Amino acid sequence: MWRMARPRKPLLSRARIVEAAGALVDAEGLEAVSTRRLAAALGVSGPSLYNHFRTKDEILEAVADAVSARVDLSMFEPESGRDWRGALHTWAHSYRDALSDHPNIVPVLARGPGRRPAGLRLADAVFGAMTAAGWPPAQATRIGALMRYFILGSAVASFAQGFVDDETAYDPSDYPHLGQAHLLAERRQEVDEGAFETGLAALLDGLSLQYEALPEA
Repeated sequence: MWRMARPRKPLLSRARIVEAAGALVDAEGLEAVSTRRLAAALGVSGPSLYNHFRTKDEILEAVADAVSARVDLSMFEPESGRDWRGALHTWAHSYRDALSDHPNIVPVLARGPGRRPAGLRLADAVFGAMTAAGWPPAQATRIGALMRYFILGSAVASFAQGFVDDETAYDPSDYPHLGQAHLLAERRQEVDEGAFETGLAALLDGLSLQYEALPEA
């Protein structure tokens, strides 16, 4: 019986393209992504990519959605037993962890979910959990926006790495309060994670005060 020979290379798929594009974005940034570079990485001809994606932007949108899909949403399910504050706290850390692993894709995520399925599921889960907890729909929308601004902002760049590790760079006659600033870069994780947790606690404390002031349903 005649059989077709198996292809020597795996067939091209959306998943393979997204994986290759994501690796390129992680390594070199958004500007490094091109059909030529992707085709070379995948061992295919450039036009074959257009059987799966019409444009480079569509590829980047898919990479962004793959990162959104890594965010845990289970804390918003009723059976999780978490209240709205605990759910937001756990979700914020999961979201930040996903972005910390792939910071170069943050500018695409910052555009909003658009039509991206995972991004829309994320927005839907947050809004649904807040309204189920008794937040008015308008305020639930603002909470989702507020949390997204805060989390995305924390992933754009490291505050600690914004200072050089040269102790002569910050002359005390010019910057009398930055005598230890040169030590921040080597303490990046401690500083940045501490700042995130401090800001998150402040946000949730403020929201808790607003929640307590909501009129009885």
